[in-house]
Amino acid sequence: MNNQIQIFSNPKFGEIRTAISDSKEALFCLADVCKELEISNVGNVKQRLSEKGIRNVDTLTKGGLQGMTFINEANLYKCIFQSRKPDAERFQDWVCEEVLPAIRKTGGYIAAKADDTPEMIMARAVLVANDTIERQKKKIQEQAECIARNSSKVAFADAVLASKTSCLIGELAKILTQNGYVIGQNRLFDWLRENGYLGIHGERRNIPNQKYVEQGLFELKKSTHSDKDGVMHTSITTKVTPKGQSYFINKFLVTK
Repeated sequence: MNNQIQIFSNPKFGEIRTAISDSKEALFCLADVCKELEISNVGNVKQRLSEKGIRNVDTLTKGGLQGMTFINEANLYKCIFQSRKPDAERFQDWVCEEVLPAIRKTGGYIAAKADDTPEMIMARAVLVANDTIERQKKKIQEQAECIARNSSKVAFADAVLASKTSCLIGELAKILTQNGYVIGQNRLFDWLRENGYLGIHGERRNIPNQKYVEQGLFELKKSTHSDKDGVMHTSITTKVTPKGQSYFINKFLVTK
């Protein structure tokens, strides 16, 4: 919680103390809001508000440091709706058109009092600007790291696509595991069956469904052999094409 209390002043509505939550959410002093909205019973108002939007903020007062109730934007509107003051709507316009845009633009309202010097105002502005810059730097760095990670995965997938060799499903499981997605042959077979790529029952078990063969993800290799009695048998092996390898690598690695 940013406990630095800042005051937003208006000739018509007086002063409203504000603070910024850890999530950069604007908070408003409930006592100040009720005073300006001419709501006398603050306790009754508080009972009608959402607990999720209520914070206790250490606030320097004439009587020393005290814990005071601050509310978020949603609860502020609830207070405004409870007010019978004719200017309540204008109060809402002031908050929406001046206070909140300033907070969202800079990460905090740069309040000025009548006795503040230009140097004091500038010092607060610099602090807010530096905080904003640091948050932007962190965001840019996180985005760059994400792009770098995904770029390496995409490059790997493209390299597989350039290959002209089909592989067994067990070999695809090894490729995925070596590149960060740990999965064994049996579990990959299970996943392919559960997701409709391979047949589940009888002679069609582990045989790719025709539409995925037509899409070029799989190919079938037939081979014949004779048993000890000289009887010829035909076996079918499912293999993943280079296009299929790229497809599944993107599905498991790039998008994970």
